[in-house]
Amino acid sequence: MNAFPSNASRTHLVLIPSYNPGPKVYETVRSARAQWTPVWVVVDGSTDASAAGLQAMAAQDEGLRVLVLPHNVGKGAAVLHGLDLAAAQGFTHVLTMDSDGQHPAHLIPDFMAASSAQPAAMVLGVPVFAADAPRLRVNGRKVSNWWANLETLWAGIGDSLFGFRVYPIEPLRSVMRDQRWMRRFDFDPEAVVRMCWRGVKPVNLPATVRYFRADEGGVSHFNYLRDNLLLTWMHSRLLAGFVLRLPVLLMRRALGRF
Repeated sequence: MNAFPSNASRTHLVLIPSYNPGPKVYETVRSARAQWTPVWVVVDGSTDASAAGLQAMAAQDEGLRVLVLPHNVGKGAAVLHGLDLAAAQGFTHVLTMDSDGQHPAHLIPDFMAASSAQPAAMVLGVPVFAADAPRLRVNGRKVSNWWANLETLWAGIGDSLFGFRVYPIEPLRSVMRDQRWMRRFDFDPEAVVRMCWRGVKPVNLPATVRYFRADEGGVSHFNYLRDNLLLTWMHSRLLAGFVLRLPVLLMRRALGRF
């Protein structure tokens, strides 16, 4: 699908990586489409029949494009696949959001407007949790956020893990092509740290987040041991990169360029 609907943005698109999301994905995509055109979904090797359901939706909606990967490659790799195709079609920015319904689709226009006002920046969602949010998830992210801020010398990252955010495409593609990491669950926090190292300014906006129970259709692929080991390894290599970049970061801070 190469034709643009008449109301489509030519610069900013919504990009939704999706892996076995359950039925919430259809509600997520409909909500995103109600707020923005175009919306692309990258189906990351899902085995739950959601690819067929999304393709059926796209057949009836010229503002929706569904890209299906033959096997699971990880969130970051799925995002990069979408970035490459978006760049080839002339887009300059993507808003990434999860497919499981946790992210606030109604805020898409606000985040896109903030990006249009500061196109060189990345617009990061800072999660506002409901009272029933899992305490383990809420408190656990504080550790990753502390490390991300240390690794950027407190450049202004409001939240390192929340995937509802707008990136300028070319700096992010460059960051990802320069190394082989950031392909799975480590994508979101490593992206913001490395983008800050490239001099991309973070702009933070509050965003509500909702965790759905299983009986509400919620699906989580978070594995506490596996994913925390992945984050530990990620922060270890980022800390090494931080030490190498420390003189530059200190100079930026002295010059007020954060």
